[in-house]
Amino acid sequence: MANPPPSAAQGVNRSPTAGFLLACFLIAHFFWNLMVPAHEYPMRTEQVLTMTFDFMMVVGLFGFRRVLPAPLFWIALLAGIGLFAFRLSAHGWWTGHLTYSLLPR
Repeated sequence: MANPPPSAAQGVNRSPTAGFLLACFLIAHFFWNLMVPAHEYPMRTEQVLTMTFDFMMVVGLFGFRRVLPAPLFWIALLAGIGLFAFRLSAHGWWTGHLTYSLLPR
């Protein structure tokens, strides 16, 4: 009575759906931060968590590199790097957006 080997031992089968959603979310998040100006500075905790989540999504993208189409992978990778490029300005460091403006009172 031998037990058959588990299917996971034969190889990891990754679904492209999760990778596709991750890539689409990175691209959409990039375009949101590109087009929508920030109107207030977030708390320090939110700033650090946002940067951590962005970094982890870029790292996670490499796990789906083989199941994603190459152009989608590279566009999502550039979008993820672009999210950190926005943080090179004074206001962008805090907000993560390309532009910053105060709402009129």
